[in-house]
Amino acid sequence: MRSQTGMALKSQAYELGGWMLFLTAAVILAALAFEYIGGYRPCHLCLQQRYAYYAGVPLLFGALVLLSAEKQKLAAIVFFSVSLLFLFNAGLGVYQAGSQYGYWPGPQACSGAQEITTSADGLLGKLAETEVVRCDQAEFWFLGLSFAGWNAIISFVIFIGSLKAAFAAVDRR
Repeated sequence: MRSQTGMALKSQAYELGGWMLFLTAAVILAALAFEYIGGYRPCHLCLQQRYAYYAGVPLLFGALVLLSAEKQKLAAIVFFSVSLLFLFNAGLGVYQAGSQYGYWPGPQACSGAQEITTSADGLLGKLAETEVVRCDQAEFWFLGLSFAGWNAIISFVIFIGSLKAAFAAVDRR
């Protein structure tokens, strides 16, 4: 006779959650590899888009543990929270990718528009200490998309997968 825990481990919610955990961990590891091995410098928005992945990995793992402990409703709440987190992250990716394509301006903090200094010494000092990585200029393009564009797509996939896992966790069929 199959145990309830064994059934939880075979459930659609567990399978979807596992795939979303794998995808989330793979993406953040790839982003860190592009930065530390590939030498690509992330901008301010790029770093903000990583927060969803940093939070998503332990949250998705926790949801899988909750499923294993037969706490389907709590797992569904965690999966739903992760889905909202990645929906917001997809929006950030669309915003940055749109600024990289020139559809709208990026944030002033990382688009090269800095505060104006009136003295020459002040300006030279600011230039020496400031290294701006522009949010509105992509350092890397693959198949017509920048890192931000790929993040928007992958975040949307994680949104959908986590949302499906949330509904599957409470589905009693």
